[in-house]
This record gives sequence, C-alpha cells and structure tokens, in this order.
Amino acid sequence: MEVVVGRVAKAHGIRGELAVDVRTDSPAERFAEGAVLTGKSRNGRTTRLTVAAARWHSGRLLLRFEEVPDRTEAERQRGLLLLAEARELPPIDDPDEFYDHELEGLRAELTDGTVVGTV
Repeated sequence: MEVVVGRVAKAHGIRGELAVDVRTDSPAERFAEGAVLTGKSRNGRTTRLTVAAARWHSGRLLLRFEEVPDRTEAERQRGLLLLAEARELPPIDDPDEFYDHELEGLRAELTDGTVVGTV
C-alpha cells in the first residue's frame, strides 16, 4: 500500500526543480537524497522517481529528481502525487495518533453508538 507524501505544485527555475506541497510529518526522511518515490499522474499513470536534491525555499520544499532533467520535463509533472510505501513509515508511539490509511474502513459512530458510516 502506498500513501501520499506530497504533490507537485509547479516547476521552479530552469534546472528541473519542483515546488512540492508536503503531505507528511517527516519530510526530511521521505524526501532524503536517494529516496525512491512513486509519482502518480491524474490519469493514473505511475513513474518511479529518485530524489537527487531537496531544499526549502520561502516555506516550500523544492525537489530535484534524477528523472526530471530540466524545466520542460518539470512542467509536465504539475499535479503529480508523490507516493511512498506505507510499510516504510515509522511506527507511531502515541496510542491516540494514527496514519490516515489506518483509519480507512473503520466504522464511524456517534457517542451513543449510532452508526453513521464508514471511514
């Protein structure tokens, strides 16, 4: 199972950097140099991406991938979801915290026990 860790917002500069909206609490781990992610486009096509560099700029994460050599290719990545394997996520020590994917399929109910649906 894969989980979303980021979304490509736009190309940045001329060297193929991508501005990314981070969707993880561990960006230093998820986007470390050499990390391999899956990119999933709106049409469902997937591609393997290897982080070549990561840096923060004006509050936004900028990534460079080995497979994205220039601005032209970076422009094609707009909207791409960045996915990581759920099994690679670190365990959570707090019993009151959960990853989103761990909640899927659970029954949702009111405090009086009335079932209102499924997560």
